[in-house]
Amino acid sequence: MSRTMLIVAIALLLQSLAPGWNAAAAQTPYPSMAALEQYLISNENSEIELARTAAPASISGNAEVMVLGRDGYTTAAKGTNGFVCIVERSWGAATTEPEFWNPKIRSPICFNPQAAQTVLPTYLMKTRSIVAGKSAAEVLRATDAAFAGGKLHAPAPGAMCYMMSHQQYLNDRGKSWHPHLMFFVSGDAAKTWGADLPGVPVMAANDPEERVTTMMVLVGHWSDGTAMAVDEH
Repeated sequence: MSRTMLIVAIALLLQSLAPGWNAAAAQTPYPSMAALEQYLISNENSEIELARTAAPASISGNAEVMVLGRDGYTTAAKGTNGFVCIVERSWGAATTEPEFWNPKIRSPICFNPQAAQTVLPTYLMKTRSIVAGKSAAEVLRATDAAFAGGKLHAPAPGAMCYMMSHQQYLNDRGKSWHPHLMFFVSGDAAKTWGADLPGVPVMAANDPEERVTTMMVLVGHWSDGTAMAVDEH
């Protein structure tokens, strides 16, 4: 996520094409970080349950779950299948995004083993910097240095995640948007997937900050098996 969690960027891009969008709407109401308490979920069990809604129970029920605390994310439930589920906050998006500091964002996401090992670490590092009080610019500099120094890496082949929670809040306009899968590819890879072309069900968002292109594929049902209603979006 994040790092990787570019659904915020994509949703904002899609919404910018909608009637009624204007320059005033594009101005962020979140110019800086809110109090840390606004990003935390006070009940750990509630956060665990929310994180598990990212993927069907056949996956998330055996996944490791990490929760956000004052020092960053820690493991709250051990897993057995190599997947890691978390509730991503707003800084999963690029530092340039208008809702980078939106304290309302709650994005359940479940990384497969490849993504947990190579994509999730970027988000976790960003989180540690943010809860320590670093600015967006400082977070970006730290991310750049970590990639340059080999502490962060390109996504491994096959890295992907599930974002199928009906309870997700991705941004103020998209809110729960659509249940979807995301695939992480190193560099700017949209063309090699044919993403965003007419009739192609793959959307792409390249994030140079995290050296990754996220490919998104919508699915028709939420993680609990219920179909997405036609009038939901």
